[in-house]
Amino acid sequence: MISMVKRLLTIPSPLEMAARELMQAQRAKLEAESACEYAANMVCYNDSRIKRLKQRVTELKEQS
Repeated sequence: MISMVKRLLTIPSPLEMAARELMQAQRAKLEAESACEYAANMVCYNDSRIKRLKQRVTELKEQS
């Protein structure tokens, strides 16, 4: 318990700080890559949807 309190009160070394910041940057990059992948897939989804709906509108106009 005392060692845990000491660890919390001790100022981290530059190496520890850099390692912690590196981990945070890697996590942030992974999150951004996931968001980018999601957005790219949403673009593809909406492209397909637009194509399908344009075709449907054309078919319905021809039936009228």
